[in-house]
Amino acid sequence: MATSWNTIINDLNDELAQLTFSAPVKTIYNPLVYARRAHDQFIRRFGNGRKETIFLGMNPGPYGMAQTGVPFGEIAHVRDWLGITCPIDRPQVEHPKRPIQGFDCARSEISGQRLWGFFKEKFRDPEAFFARFFVVNYCPLVFMEESGKNRTPDKLPTHEREAVFAICDLALTRIVDRLQPDFVIGVGQFATNRAKAALGHHPISIGTILHPSPASPAANRGWAEAAEKQLQSLGLRLP
Repeated sequence: MATSWNTIINDLNDELAQLTFSAPVKTIYNPLVYARRAHDQFIRRFGNGRKETIFLGMNPGPYGMAQTGVPFGEIAHVRDWLGITCPIDRPQVEHPKRPIQGFDCARSEISGQRLWGFFKEKFRDPEAFFARFFVVNYCPLVFMEESGKNRTPDKLPTHEREAVFAICDLALTRIVDRLQPDFVIGVGQFATNRAKAALGHHPISIGTILHPSPASPAANRGWAEAAEKQLQSLGLRLP
């Protein structure tokens, strides 16, 4: 029997909470803790049943999932398209340059704007999208340096990185066991590599699409068009 969502998330949170991280990491957020109510809404509404494909991100962005608890959770799309909104609590330790304002945050997460905007254009209503697909992040933690600069998990020291990977690999395996997808599509090469490392024993196909980050020149030249071509080359049917 597949592990419940509640157990997957609780175990992931408990195990990650036991880890420690060294400089330059100064502050760590886990929106699966302080934004759990919003994430639970996301799971309850869209995370049930078998999915054809899982889109796998890296970790939360400071103005996306860090604020809303939803992967790639750009506020306008989470609120207006996914129909999710609720009070967001504050982390126990908050970085002064990266406050958590929840759905009151005025900043927009460009990666999430591009990703959810693409799916909205293709499917119009979220139920049609989630009947076939789901979106998760590989790691739920946001790592910030003293300056407030984001530090991605792949930039952690080796022993810290491997400890995070061991925990997140297990969580991803449990999610795949629960949703039984045919495909896992990494949004960016990091996510694809982690999917291959964690899921090598699963009889599923693993592919990749360009990450929609504004730090990517290729994404800025037309992310939606590039992503659609990559999905078509993988044989993934879109409406």
